[in-house]
Amino acid sequence: MTDQDRPHPRGRTSNELCHDDGRRRAPSADRNIQPLTDALRPVLQGRSGLMLEIGSGTGQHAAHWAKAFPDLDWQPTDPLEDSLASISAWVRFAGLRNLREPRALDALAEWPELGPLAGVINLNVIHISPWPVAQAIVSGAGRTVSEDGVLLFYGPFKEGGRHTGEGNAAFDADLRARDQRWGIRDLEALKAEAEQAGFAESAVHVMPANNRLVVFTR
Repeated sequence: MTDQDRPHPRGRTSNELCHDDGRRRAPSADRNIQPLTDALRPVLQGRSGLMLEIGSGTGQHAAHWAKAFPDLDWQPTDPLEDSLASISAWVRFAGLRNLREPRALDALAEWPELGPLAGVINLNVIHISPWPVAQAIVSGAGRTVSEDGVLLFYGPFKEGGRHTGEGNAAFDADLRARDQRWGIRDLEALKAEAEQAGFAESAVHVMPANNRLVVFTR
């Protein structure tokens, strides 16, 4: 993911494409989807149950992962109507029984009753939203994820209070100029929230373009 392809504050990227059937497509997702799938494989392989994606955006990832991990059911969600429309188009395009229709979900509001979850996954959201959104995702996962489940975050992070690259530092400054409540989060702060919710850090995978896949388990 290049700096130019960092997520737009409303979930879009500056060079996003749109198919005639209503599917939106972010080139950054095209680039990160296979490295992410490779990193997720040892985490998700062999698991079954329902995976809840918070902030599914275009819907590309959910459609890809439903095919890559057929033993898991995938529930994409998003608070934005245009994103829900794109996700629904991806659901129709994929035609997979383990990919559910999207549901409207605001992490700060009451979560739908979905039963014990195999896991919660969130990509590129917590730095373009206020910190309470990250806290709500973690606490929501703490209430809904099963005892052997996982909580997964992907995106840029600070480690030890420092940015992992100059591009991330510039991106962080731009985010905070747009909204002082936004910004690249400290990995240690996220770990502290996860610990309070009953999770422990399992792994931090270094991903392309100074992103991280953070894996928490019970």
